[in-house]
Amino acid sequence: MQLYFSPLSCSLATRISLYEAGAKATFVEVDPKTKLTEDGKDFREVHPLGLVPTVRTDGGDVLTENAAILQYVASAFPDANLAPNDTLGRTRLQQWLCFIGTELHKSLFVPLLDKKAPAEVKSYALEKEASRLGYLEKHLTGREFLLDQFSVADAYLLAVLNWTAVVPIDLANYPVVQAYANRLRERPSIAKAIAEERVLYARELARHASQARSASPINP
Repeated sequence: MQLYFSPLSCSLATRISLYEAGAKATFVEVDPKTKLTEDGKDFREVHPLGLVPTVRTDGGDVLTENAAILQYVASAFPDANLAPNDTLGRTRLQQWLCFIGTELHKSLFVPLLDKKAPAEVKSYALEKEASRLGYLEKHLTGREFLLDQFSVADAYLLAVLNWTAVVPIDLANYPVVQAYANRLRERPSIAKAIAEERVLYARELARHASQARSASPINP
């Protein structure tokens, strides 16, 4: 299995899930700006939208969309117990994957992370913070995970909550959510994935800074 990823993006959830499963996989870094892979190939030839995560299965199939990929990983490695087996449990899993993907990832965090988004758009997104994170705070009270045990939904949620480090959302206002995130970061698969991708993210920032200097009309 191949995972196309960008450091500390939502594709972190798939890396975490693969580590949880003890799965053999290769990881192909994609530059989010240039859409080039680490060996200089145009990633859009794999996925025309240039979005990660994208997975190429051992059979050669290309899979896209985070929620779908996470459920595929859970199904491909059932012994890891990354998803419930019963109908209601799987539906609850899909419920949380949808909530994380739409109400948090796309509606709340993407506008705040987008440097080109107007201030009005960012303000509109922040209006949703209290209701969305408050809902999560209430659900996680008295719980260790989103479901009865660690699942791919927790991997996705942790990847998204990590972005509070660079957006104007203070998790201290949601102590249950903050404690949940801190607890998950101590999990071996998550600690390993974050440590590895932090190094790659630092290299990505340095690369972008160098490219910007080279493109500047006044290049010292």
